[in-house]
Amino acid sequence: MTVPLYVQIRREIEAKIRTGDLPPGARLPTEMDLSGQYGVSRATAQRVLNDLAQAGLAVRRRRHGTFVADVMRQINLLGFVTPATAAKGAPGRHDVVSARVVRAADAILALPGASADTAVVELVRRKLDVREEPQSVERHVVLFAAAPDVLNENLEDLVTLPYLQRKGVPIDAIRLYLDPVTLDEHDAELLQSEIGTPALMRRRELRTDDGSTVEVVTTLVRPGTAEFFLELPVPAT
Repeated sequence: MTVPLYVQIRREIEAKIRTGDLPPGARLPTEMDLSGQYGVSRATAQRVLNDLAQAGLAVRRRRHGTFVADVMRQINLLGFVTPATAAKGAPGRHDVVSARVVRAADAILALPGASADTAVVELVRRKLDVREEPQSVERHVVLFAAAPDVLNENLEDLVTLPYLQRKGVPIDAIRLYLDPVTLDEHDAELLQSEIGTPALMRRRELRTDDGSTVEVVTTLVRPGTAEFFLELPVPAT
C-alpha cells in the first residue's frame, strides 16, 4: 500500500524531532517552504504541520511560525468523536503486544450486544511517540464478521475507523467514555510508569446504522504525558 505523500513528509520531520536534529523550540519549515521543497500543494503542506500540532509535537503561532513543542500534549477530547479526526490517527507507531481471534466471552473487553460464542478480533498495542517513548496502551475488540481479514493488515499503522469504512461497514455513530483508573503491574510495565499511578482511560464504541456495536477500543494514556480539554464555540447572541 502506497504511503500518502503528506505522511512521508510528516514522518521525515518526526524522525528529525526524535533524533534531536530538530530540538524543542526549533522553527519548522513554513507551508511555503514545504511546498517548494517537496513539490506539494499548500494544502498538503498545511496538513503536515497541522498533524504535527494536533499530535502535540509542534506549536503553531499565527504570524510567527511553527515550532517543535516542549510542552505536555494538549488533547481535545472532541477529536475522538469527530470522524474526520478519528480517521487520521496520530504520528508515531505501534508495538503489537497481541493479536488473535477469540470468543466474545474470552475477549479482553466486552463487546456490547455480542453473544458469548460470537467471534471477535482482539488486538492489544502500545503506542509509541516519535521519540520511541510509550504514549498509551490500546485494546481493540472488533466483531470478526465485520473485519475477518484485519489481522492481515499492517497492525503497526492500522487505524480501525477508515479500515472498517473501506470494508463497507456502515458506521453511524461514535460514543466516547472516560474512566479514571490506576495502573496495574502489566500496564505500568508497558507504559514505564509506577504501579498504582492514577491514569485516564478513554473507551470508544463504533456503532452501525442499526445501533449495534462493531468495535470497542480503550486507550490507556501514560500518566503525566497529556492534558485533556473540551473547547466549544460560543453561540452568537
